[in-house]
Amino acid sequence: MKIPPPIIPRISIYYRALLSQRGPGSISSEELSSITGCSAAQIRKDLTYFGQFGTPGRGYQVEGLKQKLSEILGKDKAWDVALIGAGNLGSALLAYKGFKNQGFNIRYAFDNDKKKINKTHQGIRIRDISDLKSAVRSNKIDIAIVAVPQEDAQRVIDILVNAGIKAILNFAPIRPKAQPSVQLLNIDLSIELEKLTHFLKTA
Repeated sequence: MKIPPPIIPRISIYYRALLSQRGPGSISSEELSSITGCSAAQIRKDLTYFGQFGTPGRGYQVEGLKQKLSEILGKDKAWDVALIGAGNLGSALLAYKGFKNQGFNIRYAFDNDKKKINKTHQGIRIRDISDLKSAVRSNKIDIAIVAVPQEDAQRVIDILVNAGIKAILNFAPIRPKAQPSVQLLNIDLSIELEKLTHFLKTA
């Protein structure tokens, strides 16, 4: 069954809400709704895509549902991540401790700036981008984060795809191309800010 794209971000919201629940017990869709802001009907509908977890009149067993959602989100294992681009944004991403807490380990970083190559940042040695393809293949890296200038993004993504990367988080402000088998998620911070300025102009 193909899962509609909007469901997975909501599954993440439900999972984080369950992390705040301490001890054994059950939680109803209405209680989960009050924590997440999603409707109880939406929660029940979303969860049915993955199976039957609740008991009518008793709700969901917290630990069991938490474990299942963790598996759905791929959080039942740690993921190695390669970061391409060690500029201002890349350096900030390297410094962010939340990734590791959530099971995402940035183990490799690459750049084409000779002044940065072989320097260590947050315990990670910055490697020459010319080593990217071989490093991805030899270390079986799962996920890549692209934080390079706009003009370099497509070339970097092509290298990653050719190296076998299947999941890419792209921060460059373009809509790059990749084959359908690659999960490519684009985050354009300027577009997100423009949503806010539109709201401020129309409020």
